[in-house]
Amino acid sequence: MIDPRRSLPAVAQLARELAATSAAPEHLCVVVARDVLADARRRIAAGAVVVERATLIDEAQRALAALLSPGLQPVINASGVIIQTNLGRAPLSAAALRAMADIGGGYSNLEYDLDVGRRGARGGRLRDILQHLTGAEDALVVNNNAAAIYLVLGALAVGRAVIVSRGQAVEIGGGFRIPDVLRQSGARLVEVGTTNRTYARDYAAAIDDQTALLMRVHASNFRLVGFVHEPTLDELVAVAHARNIPLLDDLGSGTLLPTAPYGLPAEPTVGACIAAGADLVAFSGDKLLGGPQAGVIVGRAALIELVRQHPLMRALRVDKTTLAALEATLLTYVRGRAIEELPVWRMIAAPAAQLQQRAAAIAAAVGPPACVVASAGAVGGGALPGATLPGYAVALPGGTARAARLRRQTPPVIARIADGQLLLDLRSVLPEHDAALSEVLRSTE
Repeated sequence: MIDPRRSLPAVAQLARELAATSAAPEHLCVVVARDVLADARRRIAAGAVVVERATLIDEAQRALAALLSPGLQPVINASGVIIQTNLGRAPLSAAALRAMADIGGGYSNLEYDLDVGRRGARGGRLRDILQHLTGAEDALVVNNNAAAIYLVLGALAVGRAVIVSRGQAVEIGGGFRIPDVLRQSGARLVEVGTTNRTYARDYAAAIDDQTALLMRVHASNFRLVGFVHEPTLDELVAVAHARNIPLLDDLGSGTLLPTAPYGLPAEPTVGACIAAGADLVAFSGDKLLGGPQAGVIVGRAALIELVRQHPLMRALRVDKTTLAALEATLLTYVRGRAIEELPVWRMIAAPAAQLQQRAAAIAAAVGPPACVVASAGAVGGGALPGATLPGYAVALPGGTARAARLRRQTPPVIARIADGQLLLDLRSVLPEHDAALSEVLRSTE
């Protein structure tokens, strides 16, 4: 019997046929042809009698198209979770996107002082804006909040103790654990209190001449309820300052705006934490702030300068496009336009009645069996765990199978499944994406 593998074309031959149908470089056609033929040989060895030439050409064309296509692509987030970590967290504002294009598309005064005509400081303007918005003496930006915490600990607490409530020695997304970060930074963790109840006196009793910092950590992605107690920030400030020890407040998501007016639990604002006496406050740029991925550190000038001079600062600094997007985002707050212009806050502030109207319009455009149901959205991103925002969703039958079809569309649509129904929650969809969502839903009916 003739070995079916002998009927397969040579790599060069398949590459030539692929090149005839594509403008791709010859070397890529060779790479794809080699991979496709290797896979065909494996299938034959596993029992396939023959692999048709037309099949090989089709597989090679699809493989080449996948190789030349970007892996990242826009999706419509209809999950109802606004700051969806797996979907890129905060969508950027139009102003932030323009700033990234303007600065990324050419040269800029990134580290150049236009007034004196020589090298300048990176991020100086950003520092001025953060001082204005938070009331802090100084500010520094690194590539995410985990980096911010690691850098502060490395600059201020190597070989010394950092006191943390046992209930705040937490793990957040991606296996980021506060005890591990402390250990890796060279600081020594001192846990006080119990998992559910810690008092200011516990911190005070643990302070000794090796104490570098008191640290408060936002729980981020969980809530302890019931028989629980944590000291207030005012209480911790009093304990820290009575012994001349800095207090580091890790806010996690962090917000510049109050959350209570939008039906959410009250979240401490960065400005309020500074006003209460926190010496350093660290928070994320791509969550409730509504900007690009970044870690922001604000606080006392002397401490910020020590952090700025640490050797790791260069490794953790952000690039020019991130600085541009963050500056544009913060200027939106300065102008008092965050609710109107930042996507995260537009979604948070959207009235439920408006979401109901939009859901009804989409359901009508799609037609039966689409219908409108009440739904509960969430902020997400580790902010305000357990809190929900009332809203509305378009419901469709089909559950898992329909969800899979929607993920394969252009653009892909990410929904959630509840009680066997597919829910497309309008809380996390901007109004300007309604038409595209309707079209995708109609095309999959």
